[in-house]
Amino acid sequence: MESLVKFVQDEFVTRKDFPEFGAGDTVTVYYEIKEGNKTRTQFFRGIVLQRRGTGSSETFTIRKMSGTVGVERIFPVNMPALQKIEVNKRGKVRRARIFYFRDLTGKKARIQERRS
Repeated sequence: MESLVKFVQDEFVTRKDFPEFGAGDTVTVYYEIKEGNKTRTQFFRGIVLQRRGTGSSETFTIRKMSGTVGVERIFPVNMPALQKIEVNKRGKVRRARIFYFRDLTGKKARIQERRS
């Protein structure tokens, strides 16, 4: 059964080419919003907390600060409304999922930039 699901995902699900990114990276995600019969592009810029799943069910979670309130959003990689993803900074973290980042405030909530 798993091989059948994998076959369908490989054959029929179109993959978009997005840059490589992981936890700790600061990314800007551009996605399309439909309001009535109009569409517009909106962006969401924040730090990637995790990438999860494989294939067509892969998702990534982004967190940004809006004033003093933290806002998190989960994006499926294969969402048709996704237009592009820009990697703004590469972060130096030692975990694949940085949920501890939610509790940090002030100067502790900074992530060092990874040298490439």
